[in-house]
Amino acid sequence: MLKQHRELSMSIRRTIENNDEAGIRPSKTYQSFVAAAGGHRELNFIEKDVRNYITREVRNVSEQEDAKEFGKYLLRMKEKNPNFFFELQLEEDQSIKLAFWADARSRAACEYFGDVISFDTTYNTNRYNLVCGSFVGVNHHGQSTLLGCSLMKNEEIESFKWLFQCWLRCMGGNAPKGFLTDQCASMKRALEACMPTTVHRWCIWHIMKKIPSKLNGYKAHADVEQQMSHVVWNSHSKDSFDRNWNDFLVNFGLADNKWLSDLYEDRHIWVPIYLDHHFWAGMRSTQRSESMHSFFNKYITRNSSLIQFVKQYDNCLGSREQAERESDAADFHTVIPCATKSPIETQFQDAYTQAKFREVQAQFRGKANCITRLKNSALGYSVYEVGEQVSSSILDKFAVTYDSVAAEVKCQCLLFESRGILCRHALSVLSFEQVSQVSPRYILERWSKKINLFDAASAAHSSSSQYQGQVINYQFRVPAAGDNSLGV
Repeated sequence: MLKQHRELSMSIRRTIENNDEAGIRPSKTYQSFVAAAGGHRELNFIEKDVRNYITREVRNVSEQEDAKEFGKYLLRMKEKNPNFFFELQLEEDQSIKLAFWADARSRAACEYFGDVISFDTTYNTNRYNLVCGSFVGVNHHGQSTLLGCSLMKNEEIESFKWLFQCWLRCMGGNAPKGFLTDQCASMKRALEACMPTTVHRWCIWHIMKKIPSKLNGYKAHADVEQQMSHVVWNSHSKDSFDRNWNDFLVNFGLADNKWLSDLYEDRHIWVPIYLDHHFWAGMRSTQRSESMHSFFNKYITRNSSLIQFVKQYDNCLGSREQAERESDAADFHTVIPCATKSPIETQFQDAYTQAKFREVQAQFRGKANCITRLKNSALGYSVYEVGEQVSSSILDKFAVTYDSVAAEVKCQCLLFESRGILCRHALSVLSFEQVSQVSPRYILERWSKKINLFDAASAAHSSSSQYQGQVINYQFRVPAAGDNSLGV
């Protein structure tokens, strides 16, 4: 137990470093040594030695040294795979100001799943209070997929502009169709400048979460919260939302509330009925990005170094990749049986991954609660009213149109437009019309079980000049005098 008799061998030190890189806590590492040795008495060191070694040798580096090791790590990743991308911008003291990186597989995934991006930032990542930002998409299994990571010194407009332009360069200049963030004014302005054609959406979960704190000073604030939620979620048209919102303000005497007035002015950027005619892959909040940060928080504290953070990010990438492999294997080896005799259901069974086919089946089951009534029809164009029994006392009504010439069906609920899954109302009309096959436009390739990102990433790895049919030129830019940036 005396300090001079305690020591850590080279193999023990290497194991400590490997476990720390894998996110294993020092206490668990020490217990593994105890179990392997056959008891505490068989070890010539204690748990405190393990903690001290991590603090002194692994984490005790200056910010400048840490930034240097961080850059070296990214360069090694680039040497391993030419399609690894990163850019750095340094402060005058050589500490990190801005950083972005994405591996080859993330870039391959962006070809399929870069149509909708969720982006969120958090501070709880490292000892330097650098802001971590994760670009997250949705893969063909409905799982979160990482499409790049960033570190920033601040959340100013110019920082976000640098980051978004960097992401665009990495992904071949293809801006996403939809971009989902929190209510950050700097981020909003940067997106407008860098991606003017992209539809920007605010996280509705963050907005609705603020209702109690913003309105709890009013009488019957619980009723206010309930009614506001009803207006936001159950308005089936823009006109009905405007009417319902105005009635809500009048009924509760909230016409002079500035927070609600500002929200109404920005309704086009957060209210579902104003946005759901665009495709969002089922995303309405930044919780997918936040779930990535929660993964980091399990293994990283505010005392963690940059090199530890980037290695944990690689671990996160690996866990996401493994989850996708397992889902791909399940699609290959098993088939979910159809719940009905509908040939349309069989179409989706053949095309979609298991996760997405289950969503389709949920809509087929929902048909049982729908009552379809033809309102009028002319020249192959029919208008239906589909009533859905959502409870014993509530019957929601949806307008559905069907064009038999164009083989096109549209529902007022906009489920297909926003999530890429045909709704139960549309399926009810197709059944009423005795349609046996849906148009290919309703079977989205991005949900296909035939997508193989591992082949795409391997193809990218085999050639440094060709990537998914696009030629990408890489340059190692040596900083000129006064230039503190580095890009590869």
